[in-house]
Amino acid sequence: MSDTELHPTGGYEHVTVVEAGRLAMLAGQCPVDADQQVVGIGDLDAQIDQTAANCLAALASVGAAVDDVVRSVVYVVSADSAVVGAAWHRFAEQSDLGPAFKAASTVVGVTALGYPGQLVEVDLTARLP
Repeated sequence: MSDTELHPTGGYEHVTVVEAGRLAMLAGQCPVDADQQVVGIGDLDAQIDQTAANCLAALASVGAAVDDVVRSVVYVVSADSAVVGAAWHRFAEQSDLGPAFKAASTVVGVTALGYPGQLVEVDLTARLP
């Protein structure tokens, strides 16, 4: 839900209300493949696609879907707000994970992430059916 006293958003809600129940907090999902290799070194779009795929797999592993996500945090290695914002929009508008970003969402520019060459990471919280 978004309050009329708050600024308009780019498609997400300022507040997500969750009724009592079970939640799944996913560890930060990274652009890493099954061989533990970072994919798309230097290619933010390729890393976003891999990260989105990993998020979908993690959600499915607990019986959740993108519509069950109640909060997301996107971390992008960049000090350029245009790059940081574009990364969020790619997740929200151009990936199968997109509906997850309609709930409460935050995007943060950071100086580094855990894997060498990693440019993006996503943290999700989902309500379980």
